[in-house]
Amino acid sequence: MTEGTTSPAMRYKEIVGLARGSADSLRAWELARADEIERQLSDAQAAVVAAQDQEEKTRERAGRWWKMALHNVSRLNFVEALDDPQPVTTARPQYLDRYLEEVKPSYQELVQAVLGLGWRAKR
Repeated sequence: MTEGTTSPAMRYKEIVGLARGSADSLRAWELARADEIERQLSDAQAAVVAAQDQEEKTRERAGRWWKMALHNVSRLNFVEALDDPQPVTTARPQYLDRYLEEVKPSYQELVQAVLGLGWRAKR
């Protein structure tokens, strides 16, 4: 054999070495990806728990406002109270704080309206 050519055995060893290196690289990538997926899964589970907690607090808050509104309206015999409020599925979660900020002024408007109608409530 000449210096420029490699024997089939040497070529086989080279190919096996490359395959082993590729397998090791793939294994390392898969382990890193598995760790990343586990972290993402953990973050997602934490986000779900936080969202459920926020949803429960929001339900309680909305329920309190609703009960206060019903209490104010109950003095008006010509106003029929509706069912408890239900979540709106088309609402955007990123606007939750904005939605909640709108409740207090709306409630205050209701109170003022009821007070303005107070003379009718006494009849």
